[in-house]
Amino acid sequence: MIKVGVVGVRRGSSFINSAKETGMELVAICDIWEEKLHEAGKRYNVATYTDYDKFLEHDMDAVILANYFHQHAPFAIKALDAGFHVMSETTAVITMAEGVALINKVEETKKIYMLAENYPYFRYNQEMRRLYREGEIGEMVYGEGEYVHPMSVEDKNKISPGFRHWRNNLPATYYNTHALAPIMYITDTIPVKVNALCIPYLDSDEQTPLLPQKGDTSSVILTRMNNESVVRTIGVNLRGHGNWYRIHGTRGLMENLRTFDQQMLRVKHDAFEMREGEVEERIYKPEFPILADAAKRTGHGGGDFYTDYFFAEAIRTGKTPYFDVYRAVAMSAVAIQGYKSAYAHGAPYEIPDFKNSLSAREEYKNDNWCPMPEFKDVQPNQPYPSVYGDKSITEEAKALAKKYWKEIGYEEKE
Repeated sequence: MIKVGVVGVRRGSSFINSAKETGMELVAICDIWEEKLHEAGKRYNVATYTDYDKFLEHDMDAVILANYFHQHAPFAIKALDAGFHVMSETTAVITMAEGVALINKVEETKKIYMLAENYPYFRYNQEMRRLYREGEIGEMVYGEGEYVHPMSVEDKNKISPGFRHWRNNLPATYYNTHALAPIMYITDTIPVKVNALCIPYLDSDEQTPLLPQKGDTSSVILTRMNNESVVRTIGVNLRGHGNWYRIHGTRGLMENLRTFDQQMLRVKHDAFEMREGEVEERIYKPEFPILADAAKRTGHGGGDFYTDYFFAEAIRTGKTPYFDVYRAVAMSAVAIQGYKSAYAHGAPYEIPDFKNSLSAREEYKNDNWCPMPEFKDVQPNQPYPSVYGDKSITEEAKALAKKYWKEIGYEEKE
């Protein structure tokens, strides 16, 4: 059994619940929310820590980071330095400088680092990867990834307690890995350039005066991949919840369905170039390729199970996982450079090749451009979370937020 510690008991619970089935034993958890931490400690009968440095002194092999979105890189670097393998959830870094530092640390320590991006492991995305590798639709020329996840004002507030909470200050391009990662996984392509635009919260949107969020509602990102194809990704707060992925190849199309059952896959060929044995169109519900029963028992469409599984396999075999530090940082760079692009009205920005270019690392090692409050506190002339400037929060939104935060046990100290 691989002894593992988890940081972040709320989001981390999903990884905890599937850990045992993948050969990992939970031995410690860490969180600053003491009430939730102690509840989880009793539930799982493991050691609990509010101090991350003390947590890293525990006897374990690996650390799973499910802490705040914008704090993963410094936590990962500390864990790697302490001799642990690391799986980090959602995004690897939020500045280009963090990307350079994280890659350097993984190379220095030679430990396993994996991004716990779970959406590529939906059953239809794994099936699309299989079909793509078999040449079913040829080579991608255009792809689409959509992660659309609107929420009520109450629900948004209850998962983002505090005016400085990351969700209330996140630029619209930053939550991009759920949209982009499946396309990368299916096609084995890497981003090289990005253009993006942000979409504001409109005054006609009834949520606008009721939210304490400083960022824009959504973004549209165009990413040039290393085979010259173009990928469009959108998210997050548009209306019409759903996840959709579409690949146009040189001889066909595949996508999951937008209606009926979104787990269904559609594969389409044009009649003029069909090969022997092919049909013009087929729609079916694929099965998970391995360990389907275990995957069905876990969250995020089986994705949380497969992130645990592939992390454990990488530790056991020493084989680099698919979403290694280079792909993780490249995806994060699309979000960061994409926001720079949106800030510059859609101008193109490169996604540097930190894997093969030491000069690129040198160029970006001090690039701490970031709109999050912690960075604005210490470095002048940082961008706002919205490309439209410093968004004001209405008194109604402030009062409503404090009401919902109080209901979950959080008291805002202004």
